[in-house]
Amino acid sequence: MTATPIPRTMHMSIVGIRDMSVIYEPPHNRKPVQTYVLEYDQEVIKEAITKELERNGQVFYIYNRVDTIQKKADEISRLVPEATVSYAHGQMTGNQIEEIMQDFIEKKSNVLVCTTILESGIDIANANTIIVENADRMGLAALYQIRGRVGRSDRQAYAYITYRKDKMLSEEADKRLKAIKEFTEFGSGFKIAMRDLEIRGAGSMLGEIQSGHLEQVGYDTYCTLLDEVVKEMQGVEVEPEIDIQIDLNVTSYIPDEYIQDSAQKIEVYQNIALCKKEEDIQNVVDEIIDRFGNMPAELENLLDIARIKYLAKPFAISKIASKRTAVVFTFEQSKYEIDLQKLLKVYGNRIKFSPGIKTMITLDIGTTNERQILNDVTEFLKQLSK
Repeated sequence: MTATPIPRTMHMSIVGIRDMSVIYEPPHNRKPVQTYVLEYDQEVIKEAITKELERNGQVFYIYNRVDTIQKKADEISRLVPEATVSYAHGQMTGNQIEEIMQDFIEKKSNVLVCTTILESGIDIANANTIIVENADRMGLAALYQIRGRVGRSDRQAYAYITYRKDKMLSEEADKRLKAIKEFTEFGSGFKIAMRDLEIRGAGSMLGEIQSGHLEQVGYDTYCTLLDEVVKEMQGVEVEPEIDIQIDLNVTSYIPDEYIQDSAQKIEVYQNIALCKKEEDIQNVVDEIIDRFGNMPAELENLLDIARIKYLAKPFAISKIASKRTAVVFTFEQSKYEIDLQKLLKVYGNRIKFSPGIKTMITLDIGTTNERQILNDVTEFLKQLSK
């Protein structure tokens, strides 16, 4: 069982890896959260907050940009002067967050502006209006969890799921918002998970916090191995996927001072690992900047390496490694025919070709500067695709 609608959990249940129970009966006197999906409008926000305060209730306001969250709290204070507004985000210390939450529980504040730290475990019966800004940037499971923070008493609860005015929503974002609006009745977690599974697939299981044999390899890897075994039993020849090794001697990680919370850090690493096209990279970049502010160079390098990895995949490259002021690309020769003449026209004597069981091309970068290395490697891979 899971209270959170996660596509991979749903998929594991469907294929029989895990058992599943569905509970439709709500706690006594609970009412479904009345959900509105709409363009951001200050007048609507003002009215929603005012109505909740008039019945002596409290409001959650989800705003996922750490660098401007204080300005947003000030803006709401000006918009609704009678409100007592506080704010919290994941870059605060545990003690700071605990103090702010305790004040909210004790009704010393009645509007809490916060990031998606609200997703997990907050249960305040007096908070029955939730407003989400830029909801199109959030996953469906996250939206479902966030909405579940209200409606935890016998009062009618309201959720205002908003997106920026006049913004052209992506197809996936549009589907997510329609789903959160459509599935409001009790027991919707099952339907939400099914819809999320349709929208973005089964996902993958990554990170050190997992345990057990399946989790040690990750669910995607498990399914890949299972698929290979089935095909082999059917007599189908299986082409092993090339695992690209990248060793460019560049500093690439998420600094502790940038993201202090380990769970959030793992989530960002997972999102980067799942990038398979430029749109994925841009979505991750937008989300990171919105949540944590401008990125440090180390994280930019990590994203560039993710980009290099998916750019290299179509060309049967098994390794990209630095060698002093050059970079060596190792190809599985039998799987990709290299147009050497085209590369010589572009790079001249900057490249050296070494045929063999595995073809190697050495590209002279002329420097050990990290930014130059990443830029030149990316450009080389783009030249291969032309």
